[in-house]
Amino acid sequence: MKLETLLLFLIALSIISYFIAMRRAVMSIDSQKSISRLHSLPTYHGYYAVICSLVPPMIIIFLWLVLEQRVIATLLLSNFPDIKILSQGEINLFLTNVQNTLYSNIYIQDGMRFQSEIKQAAIILENHQSISRIILSVFAIAVSIIGIITVQKKINLNYQARNKFENAVSKLLMISSLVAIFTTVGIVFSVLFESFRFFAEVSFWDFIFGTEWSPQTALRDDQVGSSGSFGILPLFAGTMLITIIAMLVAGPIGLMTAIYLGQYATPRFRNIAKPLLEVLAGIPTVVYGFFAALTLAPFLRNWGESVGLDIASESALAAGVVMGIMIIPLISSLSDDAINAVPTAMSEGALGLGSTESEVIKKVVLPAALPGIVGGFLLAISRAIGETMIVVMAAGLSANLTVNPLEAVTTVTVQIVTLLVGDQEFDSAKTLAAFALGLVLFVVTLGLNVFGLYIVRKYREQYE
Repeated sequence: MKLETLLLFLIALSIISYFIAMRRAVMSIDSQKSISRLHSLPTYHGYYAVICSLVPPMIIIFLWLVLEQRVIATLLLSNFPDIKILSQGEINLFLTNVQNTLYSNIYIQDGMRFQSEIKQAAIILENHQSISRIILSVFAIAVSIIGIITVQKKINLNYQARNKFENAVSKLLMISSLVAIFTTVGIVFSVLFESFRFFAEVSFWDFIFGTEWSPQTALRDDQVGSSGSFGILPLFAGTMLITIIAMLVAGPIGLMTAIYLGQYATPRFRNIAKPLLEVLAGIPTVVYGFFAALTLAPFLRNWGESVGLDIASESALAAGVVMGIMIIPLISSLSDDAINAVPTAMSEGALGLGSTESEVIKKVVLPAALPGIVGGFLLAISRAIGETMIVVMAAGLSANLTVNPLEAVTTVTVQIVTLLVGDQEFDSAKTLAAFALGLVLFVVTLGLNVFGLYIVRKYREQYE
């Protein structure tokens, strides 16, 4: 049975168990008694039956799929003693060729090693997978049916289905939280592990303080570019330059827009202007990149020629301005929510004491809303640091150590994408450099979040 068919069958069983459990709960009531005598409503009996019939087989399917490939690979290699003595890399190549032969109908080229073994192994692999899916289907369906029968037998007038359902949901939510936490920890450790491999080949201090970025390494020592340069300063400088330009555009415009919409605009104008402004947040970044490359960058270059400035066709200024336009809705929306969350009693009290509306905004509303405003700004900065498409299309790929916004620069995220384009083997400094760049981004954004949390807690305590 295919996995999709199995999942649909399990969902159908859970729906059937829901109605059966509700019916049995209603039937457990005597004719003289009201439904209110049930400890739990019939719907809770149905919900709990769905959980018991669906969750255990889903857990089994997940664990089975995690272990299936490894077990099948071990069983497959046991049929070929000559393959088992090869290195791990050659074994992985053999298994890849077997899977390509089975799934992609890729014919084995003449002269390839173990050609006959690969064809034979593809047939064995198909048989093993068919048997595995049959066993999985029978096992999962059996567990689902056992869960349905177990719940149906327990249903009576005093069965605490609501409590059991709520406890089960609570445990599912806890497991979901743990999955999110362990996923984050796994991402961090994977980046750290590959970064340590990179720093075993390249000096950490040369990476952090190096002023040249040229990761194109050669395959042989006698080739040009056999020793790459992995200095991150040009990339970090380009990232910060574009981010600063974007925040200089988005910060004042977004904050002033939020102040106007929250304090001065009429409700009718606000209801029209805010949705229109937030439409900007839904535009794909590649569209902003087209706008920067085809409209803004040529305009800036022609304007620079008219006033005697040499502006590159791909410049940090064009990328930063368009990126600032992109994150205006982020700052304005979050700042507007923070301003509207300030209690009206504070502003009305200040007005009653004789303050002008401008003084109320500057001395009462903005300080009280500062935690939310700072959070919006930090989120916008993180968004700007992680942007890739606009930089690729408007700022270029040149790793220049400069603070001139009129020149072409590149960013950390762009270089990560460039290093990982295509099929890569993670055994060279060039490819491993992407993980080191990712680690730097992680540390920078973590520092921004810690600083923002400090500001939020400091001013929240002051105004609570």
